[in-house]
Amino acid sequence: MRQSPDAGIKAQIAQSRMSRFLGILCQRMIVTVQQHILEQQEDKFPAARGNFSSLLSGMTLATKMIQAKIRRAGLVDILGSAGATNVQGETQQKLDVYANQAVLHCLGARESVAFLVSEENEQPVTIDRSAGGKYIVVFDPLDGSSNIDVNVSVGTIFSILRRPEETPGETAVLQAGWKQVAAGYVVYGSSTIFVYTAGQGVFGFTLEPEIGAFVLTFANMKMPAQGNTYSVNEANADTFPESYRTYLGHLRSRGYGSRYIGSLVADFHRTLLKGGVFLYPPTKKNPNGKLRLLYEANPLAFIAEQAGGYATSGTTRIMDIEPLTIHERTPFIIGSRTEVAEFDRIHNAAAANSFTESATG
Repeated sequence: MRQSPDAGIKAQIAQSRMSRFLGILCQRMIVTVQQHILEQQEDKFPAARGNFSSLLSGMTLATKMIQAKIRRAGLVDILGSAGATNVQGETQQKLDVYANQAVLHCLGARESVAFLVSEENEQPVTIDRSAGGKYIVVFDPLDGSSNIDVNVSVGTIFSILRRPEETPGETAVLQAGWKQVAAGYVVYGSSTIFVYTAGQGVFGFTLEPEIGAFVLTFANMKMPAQGNTYSVNEANADTFPESYRTYLGHLRSRGYGSRYIGSLVADFHRTLLKGGVFLYPPTKKNPNGKLRLLYEANPLAFIAEQAGGYATSGTTRIMDIEPLTIHERTPFIIGSRTEVAEFDRIHNAAAANSFTESATG
């Protein structure tokens, strides 16, 4: 049977791609995210049975599904509103719904998972396990999705916790950030990058589209001790507490530049690589802050601290906050040690002055 001309061309293209890939492979051996997770697990937890690596494999599969759909945005009917709101009262985008379903599907099939908690669902999703799953995964399936229509980078954020024994669903989920087993995010931009920590440093992997694998490209990532940019939505500055406005004025007087994308994952990824500070202060509209503690602030705080940075609510280390509800919000300041320490100094001085004035008034 004769091969069609189109089939022959496709075969040549595939062979050419494989040749290029093998050429790269010969120059440097690649390490996939699955290999890296298994190596870390064998080094640090030799008695582990592979449940944790299987869980993270499910997360990487979900993010590949999400990035594939994002890559086709505009070509298929995936842009725009889904015509519903989530538990936060926010308009759901079609990609929000798809991303949420992808993560629930890929992680729900993992035997190690007991509960899944999503920004898009009011209550935890309980996975029926006869033997009982060991882990809880909390996640924001598609952060910054309102930006997808204008082709701005978006992302997925997740946190993994151990399930306390004999503890019911919501109570089991309400754990302080320092108890996280692992955390990570994926930024869908000019390339798709998966960044995670399991408490042994921070590592970044770039999706190699020709082989469909996340390949190690950032080993033992470190946030610069000091940067020269800050990231905040200054359109709301008039409603920030005075200490925040004083701090921003201090940064500008030192020559800092403003860089704000409006997508948390993208803004944090830049801060992780370049240093500086990201802030989401309390405002008149959101006096308790807008970002969610469990699946936005905690995982990024874990990554930041593992990379040498720091995260605070303005009064408390983010990972020391004991959550009261699944969708609890918090003010959020995260970045290089120098910038966050300077914020603490200015903020604490303002609080002390306010206390003195009220005591003497």
